[in-house]
Amino acid sequence: MLETISELPPTLFDVIGVFGFGLYVLNYTMLTFHRVTSHCKTYFAINLVAASMVLTGMAFSFNLASALIQMFWIGISIAAIIMRVRTSKGETMPAELA
Repeated sequence: MLETISELPPTLFDVIGVFGFGLYVLNYTMLTFHRVTSHCKTYFAINLVAASMVLTGMAFSFNLASALIQMFWIGISIAAIIMRVRTSKGETMPAELA
């Protein structure tokens, strides 16, 4: 598997990373203009995909600080989605988190 990945052109990973950046910007723009809210799963799903794409884009030009930020966004997005899925299934969110 790693051999197959290493045979891919580095520019492909750059393109994936730039698309991830584009998703971040699009998501923030949609939040600013009230097309999504920070309470909906869509907002966190887009952040999850964007962070995953940026992290993938760093395969050939790794940066530890940026990788840590992307891993944080992935983790917090997954946690937020799980919380919202549980709430939509009728489970109540603690008052201090609502």
